[in-house]
Amino acid sequence: MTPPTSSATGSRRSVALVTLGCARNEVDSEELAGRLAAEGWLLVDDAAQADVAVINTCGFVQQAKKDSIDALLEASELKGSGRTQKVVAVGCLAERYGAELAAELPEADAVLGFDSYADMSSHLTSILNGRKPVSHVPSDRRRLLPLSPASRQASSGSVALPGHGSARSSGHGASGVHGAPEPLVATAPALARIEGPAPASGPPVIRARLDGRPWAPLKIASGCDRRCAFCAIPMFRGSFVSRRPSDVLAEARWLGEHDVREIFLVSENSTSYGKDLGDLRLLETMLPEIAAVDGIERVRVSYLQPAEIRMDLLDVMASTPGVVPYFDISFQHASESLLRRMRRFGSSESFLELVEQVRARAPLAGIRSNVIVGFPGETQADLDELEAFLTAARLDVVGVFGYSDEDGTEAETYDGKFDRHVIAERVDHFTTLVEELNIQRAEERIGERVDVLVDGIDEDTDELTGRAAHQGPDVDGATILRLRRGGQAPAVGEIIAALVLDTEGIDLIAEPE
Repeated sequence: MTPPTSSATGSRRSVALVTLGCARNEVDSEELAGRLAAEGWLLVDDAAQADVAVINTCGFVQQAKKDSIDALLEASELKGSGRTQKVVAVGCLAERYGAELAAELPEADAVLGFDSYADMSSHLTSILNGRKPVSHVPSDRRRLLPLSPASRQASSGSVALPGHGSARSSGHGASGVHGAPEPLVATAPALARIEGPAPASGPPVIRARLDGRPWAPLKIASGCDRRCAFCAIPMFRGSFVSRRPSDVLAEARWLGEHDVREIFLVSENSTSYGKDLGDLRLLETMLPEIAAVDGIERVRVSYLQPAEIRMDLLDVMASTPGVVPYFDISFQHASESLLRRMRRFGSSESFLELVEQVRARAPLAGIRSNVIVGFPGETQADLDELEAFLTAARLDVVGVFGYSDEDGTEAETYDGKFDRHVIAERVDHFTTLVEELNIQRAEERIGERVDVLVDGIDEDTDELTGRAAHQGPDVDGATILRLRRGGQAPAVGEIIAALVLDTEGIDLIAEPE
């Protein structure tokens, strides 16, 4: 393989991947990094030091779109002042708006959709050589796969599924590979902090890590079959498709071989995993196998849809050694009538019962969620019910979002919408409420013994920081470790037992035992 080189200098051409949005996007970026490294590109951290900056955008809500556009504009300012020659938009915003985004943002030299990922090296080479590709033309990606989940695996090989690593034939088996499909591309070579090939047995892993964190997201599925009235994700991410367990396990082994101690399983809806493979219990059977992978000490599951949570799944998550008692449950609201208007299911009563079921199995479990306020038609009675639910549920972390119209969604057509200042007032009220409730919940943990994965050193305080089992990455608070005088500092990636002594907001202050 001949590495892509600059005609001016003869040096290897370099690329920086800048990721916005969720952990699912992080997986997609690391797949792109693996593909590009396999084609000879030099991966660099700083966009200013790269020939081309690839911005993996988020298109979820208005603020995320703004952040993505700001990142593209910031990267474009590097052109002409240093090494950076081109800026390319990929990711959800690019997939969702395509040519429209390109027309409104000429600072981006190309806008590429998910279908470009498998051949990204050729696209970037062409762009650096002065050619401008035709901008992606969006479509409803739900139409690319059969309506019946059972029929999707046979067709999924022809559809781009970012973060799945390779196009594979259908089949499933938590312990092995059924058949011997060919790899899509060669395994990525050694990169920065990553050394060594993919596992000798099992499917190839197309991924290169872009950081040295002791945890990593691992995608188990893409897309969503639910039709929430406020959400556009299924339109640009497509219908729900599970990764084969053999692929998931191969990637888990690869991560375990490269200093990852905690795996964070991500998808748009983890409770649907396996439905297109003929077995909705595949997550229950796969979790113990992932937890048993050499090097992996903790497994965390994200995004559980409350209407689909099974008691068997709760049992496995609460009782499997290595699977942390962490429950990321997307409630969105608590008023039954408003949830129906959102095209969702549930009520305060059923949600509180679910919380009780979780804590009956794991009394110290972490439970986090998100809620939307200001949805069209939301009444004061709805708000009162939501407040009563949040107060009673005692959740560890709650994200509060104000409703905004999303292009192409059902809710965009609803009447009963509120002025922005009304929505802002509701967001402010509930943000204040949940901050106080979450602080109270953290204070209840004083005196608890926690196992902390050491993430790093806080640059502002020089204190060791990490996460207890109930704390998910980035958004669920942290545990600050206070070492005894003369005590030896644990290494990043080490899991240590500690006693919670105090709190700072939702963060815990703990002393290693």
